[in-house]
Amino acid sequence: MDIHKEIDTRGLNCPLPILKAKKALSDMASGQLLKVVATDNGSLRDFQAFAKQTGNELVEQQTVGDEFIHILRRR
Repeated sequence: MDIHKEIDTRGLNCPLPILKAKKALSDMASGQLLKVVATDNGSLRDFQAFAKQTGNELVEQQTVGDEFIHILRRR
């Protein structure tokens, strides 16, 4: 997977990971991939809802230890 941008939102709680992802996506071209690393438990469902609301594709979600990794494709 070719990640174009990665943001670290570890230690931030809702809604900050979503807001930072939204800002990062706005600077990206259509089809590019954004990786978000978060530690907020709620980020799993937050990013699912965010993808549905914005039309960006949630390509993948992983839990690695106490971190949550979200891969989004810019619409």
